[in-house]
Amino acid sequence: MKVLFWGTPPFAVASLRALDDEGFDIVGVVTQPDRPAGRGRRLQPSAVKEVALDQGFPVLTPDRPRGDDFMKEIRALEPDISVVVAYGHILRREVLDVPPLGSINVHASLLPELRGAAPINWAIARGHSKSGITIMRMVEALDAGPMLHCLQEPILHDETASELTARLSEVGAEALVEALALLTAGVIVEKPQDDDLATFAPKVERATARVNWSLPAVEVSRLIRAMDAVPGAWSEISGAPVKLYRPQVVPHHLVDPPRTPGAAGNGGPPPGALAPVPGQVVWADGERGILIAAGEGGVLVTEVQPPGKRRMSAQDWVNGRGVVSGQRFE
Repeated sequence: MKVLFWGTPPFAVASLRALDDEGFDIVGVVTQPDRPAGRGRRLQPSAVKEVALDQGFPVLTPDRPRGDDFMKEIRALEPDISVVVAYGHILRREVLDVPPLGSINVHASLLPELRGAAPINWAIARGHSKSGITIMRMVEALDAGPMLHCLQEPILHDETASELTARLSEVGAEALVEALALLTAGVIVEKPQDDDLATFAPKVERATARVNWSLPAVEVSRLIRAMDAVPGAWSEISGAPVKLYRPQVVPHHLVDPPRTPGAAGNGGPPPGALAPVPGQVVWADGERGILIAAGEGGVLVTEVQPPGKRRMSAQDWVNGRGVVSGQRFE
């Protein structure tokens, strides 16, 4: 089977490698153009492009996957099927219909839940207990095509978006190979999605990743894990944005002052202390991290990235006098 592969980020690499390992004829790879990256803002190829060049696959990097010249290029490759994995552009009907077997997509959710650009981030942010991969036939509507194959995966306790992305990348490669085997054997059953059950996972922007400390600690913790590592959940302190990572939920009785004298314990605040307001640093400890009050309970942050600096342990930031008790994140 001749495959035209479409993909850009590291998430797509496992699927590309799996197709190659299984002996599929990869006639071409379409990926995003090189982009500036790093402090020097030098042009960097996508993760998929790097692998494709190493393997000797023909690579196309259009600014937009459309136009007469581009259509001639992909038709000349004579693919039997297109496989799309986090490519980054919506494909028009004329592009989807080039291969005789059509175009299929590796999507990181259990459709029809979480259609859209950021299903992994929103699965964690919304407190889902499971995620997975859906292989679907592509149509012009957003992630709405018939489902060919699904694999379900649990979302582990305290798992970050970065960790779940890496795990689902491998699951996606497995599901893709299985779906193509079923398709080749002519035994695959295409299941239409129930649009009434659809939910959506819009692209994550920097504004999305700003922490709202008035929310319960459980929801704040989910957001921080969901935004790891890009764009990174953040909050301002003393007018400077700081990215926050590796949160732990702390129950309210260890954050709010005890109601009766002598009731403090297990590291809680002393009797008679004023209740911290959301966003306030309850304590900043060079051994444990930073405890920040939320709308209900608190969040112990164990990694941070201050502006202009590398990601570091919260303990190092505290020991470097980056934050002290009583300051407030906004």
